[in-house]
Amino acid sequence: MENHDFSPKSGFIETKVAIVGAGISGIAAAKQLRNLKPVVFEVSDSTGGVWKHCTFHSTKLQTPRLDFQFSDYPWPKSVTSLFPSHSEFLDYLDGYARHFDVLKFIKFNSKVVHIRFSGDCKSTEFISNQWGEKGRPIFSRPIWELAVKTNDSDDLQWYRAEFVVMCTGKYGNIPRIPVFPHGKGPEKFNGKVMHTLDYSKLDKESAHQLLKGKKVVVVGYKKSAIDLATECAEANQGPDGKPCTVVIRTLHWIVPPTDYIWGVPFHLLYGARSAQFLHEKPSQTFFREVLCRLFAPVRKAVSKFVEAYLIWNLPIKKYGLVPDHPFEEDYASCQMALVPENFFPAADDGRIIFRRAEKWWFWSEGIELDDRSKVEADIVMLATGFEGSKKLKSLFPQPLTGMLEHPSGVMPLYRGTIHPLIPNMAFVGYIQGVSGVHAAELRCKWLAHLIEGGFVLPSVEEMMEHTNKEIKVMTKSTRFYKRQCTSTFDISQYDEICEDMGWKAWRKKNWVSEAFSAYTNLDYGDEN
Repeated sequence: MENHDFSPKSGFIETKVAIVGAGISGIAAAKQLRNLKPVVFEVSDSTGGVWKHCTFHSTKLQTPRLDFQFSDYPWPKSVTSLFPSHSEFLDYLDGYARHFDVLKFIKFNSKVVHIRFSGDCKSTEFISNQWGEKGRPIFSRPIWELAVKTNDSDDLQWYRAEFVVMCTGKYGNIPRIPVFPHGKGPEKFNGKVMHTLDYSKLDKESAHQLLKGKKVVVVGYKKSAIDLATECAEANQGPDGKPCTVVIRTLHWIVPPTDYIWGVPFHLLYGARSAQFLHEKPSQTFFREVLCRLFAPVRKAVSKFVEAYLIWNLPIKKYGLVPDHPFEEDYASCQMALVPENFFPAADDGRIIFRRAEKWWFWSEGIELDDRSKVEADIVMLATGFEGSKKLKSLFPQPLTGMLEHPSGVMPLYRGTIHPLIPNMAFVGYIQGVSGVHAAELRCKWLAHLIEGGFVLPSVEEMMEHTNKEIKVMTKSTRFYKRQCTSTFDISQYDEICEDMGWKAWRKKNWVSEAFSAYTNLDYGDEN
């Protein structure tokens, strides 16, 4: 938490709904709640969130275009790529915000630095106001107070809101930095150390000049690391180019830019309702649980089918990059990275080199691996992820901070949106799925229906029981469950969300439909 005097000096500005963040989730929330005239706080000067400020020039969507769009706003005809670039998606998101006139709600360059309950979080009042008593938000007086820092001013503006929607996301402005042995950290290194967060803020020319002719080490093997290594290789073409070394601790499955596996559409293997029938889901009947166990060999066969294709299609065996866990575990944790077309050609040319290491540390001229080998470097790039939970926790005082996480390390969110123990607050964009756009839109529709009195929530105990079942499914599906991904049962969750809103026909009409396409074609009965 930043050091501020959190005492209001000029009174409060009151609003019915406050939304924190103007990325995909924040824009979706503003659109669905626009009748309440929400105030949206965005720390930067534009919309886009992580897509605007934490991406590389080579980054593309990880999901096919038609599965990454809002139900009432198709992609423009000028965008034809199966996996559009990040700049094309930013234009699409901006067009969506303008089309539905939500930009007027956004306060740019406004950073929320503190959020607190207007009363005492330990009081009987706070406990009695939790969702379970009446099963719906309480709209009669402000419940939350938000301290906002605007345009780098030292002065804080205070807002009071009856409802708050947190859309700051799992990624962003707090990098995860490895812990090094004493005397073997970055201070030991004579070169430059950067996190991908800092690199992604460079313009294209500055990034190119930074990498050109440099010996670069990239630490990590997820999407950011792969994209960065590709950009490094492109900047080091020619006789004066230097190789980029990728240091890998944990291997993950990577996929080529295609939606077909051995001629079979990928969504039929994992994204369709019939495919997700093979996987365990929360609150399933005993009969279905038995069927899941009976179909376990089929599920494993599908994973092996995909793995065989990836080993055949990509030279991952040649470079020792075949993971020791099944593909379905990476799918269940939303960790498959789309590999750029020129990634392996650069490796074939010697411009990308792969090294495996469980641990590493700095020495004066580069880094040293746990096998005692050394890699010389001018620049060490840390593609080591972000501390999304720290970013969220930094905004809240105790005991709210302690409530945010389940003992398993994930956030318990009913319907992927509501924390059962925190009243009049929603969290959108913290649970991953196949399509961030579809998930954000549907969850925000559900949230709008809840706020408008369209249905009531179950008791706190029932919501906690349901979220515990979801967490149990995640922990059984993948060792990487802390990424909190619902990709193997998100259609089931969307069924439940739709049924809450009275859209019960959706489940029966679309047994073998593609994931998400059914709900995007549903007649909602209104323009929301």
